[in-house]
Amino acid sequence: MKSRRSHLLAALALAALSVLPVRAQTAPKVEQPWARPTVEGQGAGGGFLRIVGGPTADRLLSAQTEVARSVELHTMTMDGNVMRMRQVDAIEVPAGQTVELKPGGLHIMFMGLKAPLKTGSSFALTLRFEKAGEQRVEVQVMNQAAAPMHKH
Repeated sequence: MKSRRSHLLAALALAALSVLPVRAQTAPKVEQPWARPTVEGQGAGGGFLRIVGGPTADRLLSAQTEVARSVELHTMTMDGNVMRMRQVDAIEVPAGQTVELKPGGLHIMFMGLKAPLKTGSSFALTLRFEKAGEQRVEVQVMNQAAAPMHKH
């Protein structure tokens, strides 16, 4: 009886471990997270990054950080000569494709900043994906001119 129970426990442990690599293989890769510096009294700030999709499609659903009361996913679009920013429910990450969150397009808004974001500092940001779950990244605060550039 003891042997049968230990075989069952070993099989369950092996089955649980076999699921872990699948999640790691399907998780999108987050690259070069950065945010613009802000000044005293500025209530919101922008965050940017690149998401490289895994072998299966996923969606970025939300984000959270300790530096702001809330975090929103946003897009910017042109309406005639007026640039409009609006919140989106999720950001699609197609399988094997790269999604850029950048100034003038999709981006992350840090709402209700608790303190200014200072150039040279960094902070933790937790991204929540529909399939891959949570992923923590370190966001570097830098001027736009110093921000990482996408190379072709």
